[in-house]
Amino acid sequence: MSEVDQKTPGIADIGSSAAGCAAGLDGVDEWRAVLARFSHIVLVANSDAVDIGSLRSQFPETALFVFFNKVYKVLDRPFNGYSLLISRGQPRGANIVYRGEVGEVVKFFPRDYFLGIMNIRLGPEEKLNPAADFQGAPTGHLDLVGFCSDFYMESKSPTSGFAMALWLSDLKLPGAIILAGFSARRSQKWRVVSAHDWSFEQTFLRLFARLGKITIHGGVALNPYVRLAQRFTELPQAEISLAAAEVLSERLGNTDAEVDKLISLTNVIRSADSFMRRLRPKFLKRKPKGSPGES
Repeated sequence: MSEVDQKTPGIADIGSSAAGCAAGLDGVDEWRAVLARFSHIVLVANSDAVDIGSLRSQFPETALFVFFNKVYKVLDRPFNGYSLLISRGQPRGANIVYRGEVGEVVKFFPRDYFLGIMNIRLGPEEKLNPAADFQGAPTGHLDLVGFCSDFYMESKSPTSGFAMALWLSDLKLPGAIILAGFSARRSQKWRVVSAHDWSFEQTFLRLFARLGKITIHGGVALNPYVRLAQRFTELPQAEISLAAAEVLSERLGNTDAEVDKLISLTNVIRSADSFMRRLRPKFLKRKPKGSPGES
């Protein structure tokens, strides 16, 4: 029996009571009681690697799908499965609030299956929004300030998906935790924000998967370099690691050289872009709406 098909012991009958149950939650124990009812918790990254239709079909009705912020970039129709939206607080509050996008996002989640919004914060400068800011959507809160501070690079901030994967694992839920689309790959549609340490997060998550704490959808957790050690049994693993590091160093060096050329070639374009942005009419600059701590 496959991991997706097996029935997890201790999973309660979900029924219609799951709809809107995120409203008013703000403690770890409260959230755990809700999340423990599901056989699988699938964290869906905003990524080109996500095929929602295929992903939905691979999990039972008792699975909970967790989405992040601007879901209209991965969903093109209402999602008919149990769902939870993570909305992270920024210094001005949740971006879907101050950009006026709450309605645009929530419309993808039919009320019968939508648990609601989990408004989280990870840094002391980030602010939670009152439930009223989410236009009637059932909203709970989770304050995770300092959650990753003992191991994450001080000058960087963990991504919401990374923090949620670790937090869910710490809850020791009866259901399986699945990461879908956590590729950290730049594309024409998605940029890799430099505020996060993507290399560290990918390394951490893959090690976490090999410990059996989480499952990475698509088999990314399997390390192809293990086969090198099996093929070159006469060499110590340290020698294989050094060879891999040597190749990676050369490739990064070559990439840096090409990036420097691109930066030089695009100087004029970037200067023109900066000039045009300064000329942008004020009425086109979207003003935050109701962000906490702002006038």
